[in-house]
Amino acid sequence: MTSPNPARARISIVGAGPGGLTCARILQQHGMAVTVHDRDAGPDARNQGGTLDLHADNGQIALRAAGLLDEFFELARPEGQEMRQLDPAGTIVSHTVPTPDEMFKPEIDRGQLRDLLLDSLQPGTVRWGQALERVSGPAQGPRQLHFADGTAMEADLVIGADGASSRVRPAVSSAVPEYSGVSFLEARFTDVENRHPDIAALVGQGGAHAADGARGIFAQRNSGNHIRVYIIQRVPADWISEGGLTPGDTGGIRSLLLERYADWSPSMRRMITDNDGPYADRPIHALPVPHIWEQSPTVTLLGDAAHLMPPLGVGVNLAMLDACDLALALANEATVDDAVRSYERTMLPRSAETARALEGGAEHLLATEVPDFSDEARPV
Repeated sequence: MTSPNPARARISIVGAGPGGLTCARILQQHGMAVTVHDRDAGPDARNQGGTLDLHADNGQIALRAAGLLDEFFELARPEGQEMRQLDPAGTIVSHTVPTPDEMFKPEIDRGQLRDLLLDSLQPGTVRWGQALERVSGPAQGPRQLHFADGTAMEADLVIGADGASSRVRPAVSSAVPEYSGVSFLEARFTDVENRHPDIAALVGQGGAHAADGARGIFAQRNSGNHIRVYIIQRVPADWISEGGLTPGDTGGIRSLLLERYADWSPSMRRMITDNDGPYADRPIHALPVPHIWEQSPTVTLLGDAAHLMPPLGVGVNLAMLDACDLALALANEATVDDAVRSYERTMLPRSAETARALEGGAEHLLATEVPDFSDEARPV
């Protein structure tokens, strides 16, 4: 099969996260047809998670190409760039406060970013309730996408933007994410200024990190008077069940955490035990470094599907920059094959360099001082 011109190709993006939606938006900006498939039943099927800092040298570049940068700045929270380093007693040991006009990496909630991107797409672009099971067909195409509901469709290019557990990745790579040895446990706090004023005062308007070398906490202010706290531990991936508990056993998990953080001050332990609702278990996985594959003219990957790394502030920014580079390559190259080659020549070395810099980085979140990681050392 001769690789088609991108303007006439059937392009399918799997995954309606920031990377997939950014790619779709820029393709449509260039008059190209695209379909996005997502396993969620609809845009409001689940909570989209915490807050993100979009950087001027990657995430904001993608939003500018998508024609959405001004709308982003209207939603973003520059004050979210504040960063506090605490000790286990709750004392501030370092404090970064952004200047009033600082816009290098303002914060935005994941849900707000996703809505901004979704609302920018042509009606019907995203097909909800389509959980991909596998991609089949010859490398030269066309490819077949097989969905859990028994349906299938053909595509000339399949773009895997479906995250850590990508169902597109096996079409080009046998790599699977490996557990890092570090796990996050997410705790949520609502109406914090009224219900949790002490926690609100500790965290400030941005993020606050504390660790003692064996365990840590990262707290993050979200919009709407919410705070999310990530309890960071070096534990087996199945540490909850290993302790005879289930993820829904909030009381049992709290008791276990109180034992593990017994040396921390009462004010700091409130961020572990006073949460509203259940915890969310988030073991940290990463793909091998570097993660490369033999180029295919009909399948490529972006974001976590391509280069899953520890959550240190680069994930969504790289995904959106990937999406921008791929969409522009498709807009400018003569064939899909040429576009994929051009994109991967840029994306793979960039992601490998970043992944090497962050390799084992989840472990550093337990250190009393978090390393800089090129100004991107924050969980997201």
